[in-house]
Amino acid sequence: MVPDGKTIAVLFTENATRAAGPLVAETPATGEIKDSYFEQRLALVDLATGDLRQISPADMYVYEFDWSPDGGRFAVTAAPGNGDDNWYIAQLYTLDAGPLGLLKPVYKPPLQIANPAWSPDGKRIAFIAGLMSDEPSVGGDIYTIAASGGEATNLTPERKSSASWLTWTAQGKILFGEFIGGDAAISTVDPASGSIAPLFQDEGSLTAGLWGTNISVASDGSTAAAVRSSFGTPPEVWAGQIGHWKQISHRNDAVKPAWGEAKSISWKNDGYDIQGWLLYPRDFDPAKKYPMIVAVHGGPGAAIQSAWPNSWDIALPLAGVGYFVLYPNPRGSFGQGEAFTRANVRDFGYGDFRDILAGVDEALRVAPIDPNRLGLTGWSYGGYMTMWGVTHTDRFKAAMAGAGLANFLSYYGENQIDQWMIPFFGKSVYDDPDVYAKSSPITFIKNAKTPTLVIVGDSDGECPTPQSYEFWHALKTLGVETQLVVYEHEGHMFVKPEHQKDRIRRTVAWFDGHLH
Repeated sequence: MVPDGKTIAVLFTENATRAAGPLVAETPATGEIKDSYFEQRLALVDLATGDLRQISPADMYVYEFDWSPDGGRFAVTAAPGNGDDNWYIAQLYTLDAGPLGLLKPVYKPPLQIANPAWSPDGKRIAFIAGLMSDEPSVGGDIYTIAASGGEATNLTPERKSSASWLTWTAQGKILFGEFIGGDAAISTVDPASGSIAPLFQDEGSLTAGLWGTNISVASDGSTAAAVRSSFGTPPEVWAGQIGHWKQISHRNDAVKPAWGEAKSISWKNDGYDIQGWLLYPRDFDPAKKYPMIVAVHGGPGAAIQSAWPNSWDIALPLAGVGYFVLYPNPRGSFGQGEAFTRANVRDFGYGDFRDILAGVDEALRVAPIDPNRLGLTGWSYGGYMTMWGVTHTDRFKAAMAGAGLANFLSYYGENQIDQWMIPFFGKSVYDDPDVYAKSSPITFIKNAKTPTLVIVGDSDGECPTPQSYEFWHALKTLGVETQLVVYEHEGHMFVKPEHQKDRIRRTVAWFDGHLH
């Protein structure tokens, strides 16, 4: 809301055919196919009359905004054209709040940009920038820049964490949420000195509705609220002084986990320190040997934290029916700084997969796991890594590849977000097909022997159905046990409860049929 309390700013898409963002089901296209853009624009709503006025340019997609302290301008991240695709090349602008809506470029980041926030004195804008693979998944370093433009200053260089959210305090410091390994943390940084003060760090999840670590901060800058959860405790609202919260809600007091204990484990590989989570089976008996499922997260720009599961989690239910579950955070993940996040650039499937295999070895060392009953699964990048894994090792006796990527050469021309690939592969597939081929599971398909269930939505714009079909077709042709399940009108993120349940049921049944 504008400081005078009379106007609200909103993001608005006129005549939208679906919800915003690349995770939702794509609208089927027929007839002559053309680029069709539905721009999300910044609009102002007059509280007295209810009138809505769009102020950002009609050809510009606005992703995020922050109102200047005087109410006269906005800081926005935006890009022209296709909103789903061009988030990866979005820039920082200022946008005049007046009738003309004058847009001025402020900063073109070398990689991705998110979370613009105006300083209390109106002189600088803070933001997060770094290598990010998915629009809602933010991780990087914290920067500030003069509102008029110029050079951006990195306030967290070489910090072994990934900032995921920020805001300014009234005292001119920047309060931010971050991944530190698999933990959630809150810290402040002083833009003048660069000094960082930690306020909170915990193994659980801390969120106010966004992805990553974030909180809702009161006007005093020191009181906040958030939803906290972990693998062992369901979500509840906590509030109070930052780092000294007290539980406010008790809605889920009677809810208990249907799985066993979760432990943070760490291991070394190729000079990297890798962290992951080992989830124990329900009713664990240390005298028994158990099967284990390795569940690779999406992204790769993301990190698994200890958090109560949501409908995305296809692996955690397995711990409720007698499996160990390993959630690794290999190189390419958030949580250990930008160098670690960038360590799989032009190397998909190689160093990151070695990190995962080293994590399997560590899990075998610390827990009673049967090395002959290992499974592999994941969604998106995790689905890709599953396809990669079964074409590069026989250690896994069963696999489920969800929304995977089989062939980067064909994928480049099929997906709706191809801009994400340039930072990770260096060039387009047309300019350097070899780098795409060397990381494509289909290149090594004749090595595959592992029974593999393949699952995907029929309207997935991020990891389109033909990728799953291509992998399934190859396995079937080569005589490898496989099954393909395609869900009607589901995008990259399944939303229909019956499909979410069926996906879990099929996954559990597949592993039960091959690992017991």
